[in-house]
Amino acid sequence: MQIEILKSKVHRAVITEANLNYIGSLTLDEDLMDAANMIENEKITVVNANNGERLETYLIKGKRGSGVVCLNGPAARKGSEGDVVIIISYAQMDFEEAKKFQPSVVFPKEGNKL
Repeated sequence: MQIEILKSKVHRAVITEANLNYIGSLTLDEDLMDAANMIENEKITVVNANNGERLETYLIKGKRGSGVVCLNGPAARKGSEGDVVIIISYAQMDFEEAKKFQPSVVFPKEGNKL
């Protein structure tokens, strides 16, 4: 049996910009992506702690060390600069493997730094 479990999480990052006129996705500082074991184009869920909005999109690499967390395209309607978000990705795996799996969880500091 395959189940879907938490693979990676960036917990309580702060949105630095929202760009309605971009194609779509979430741009994330590459340092945060690496620390959370996430890759470009990976499907993610973004949960906005300020307004309760949830959305599914994919990741785009942001400049390393920039602290960027940018909602792009229609996603920009789901949050504003300064909102706190949780960025989550999941993985499917065998039930027994899932029992042993440890997700990567990152708690950014001020400025979305590690």
